[in-house]
Amino acid sequence: MRPMVNKDQVAGMVKQVKGSVKKAAGKATGNRRIEAEGSADKIAGKLQKTYGDVKDRVRKAL
Repeated sequence: MRPMVNKDQVAGMVKQVKGSVKKAAGKATGNRRIEAEGSADKIAGKLQKTYGDVKDRVRKAL
């Protein structure tokens, strides 16, 4: 049986990847604003994935 992944987990992982790419692009071009936005997106993605993980654990516990 494969583990189920909910939409918050997936969206969180996507935001993390997008944030990493944006941060790297900002760093490569010397654009601090884009780099900061990438960092913020990455953090938001981690939070959303964590929320999805907790939601999944609660669902499994019930």
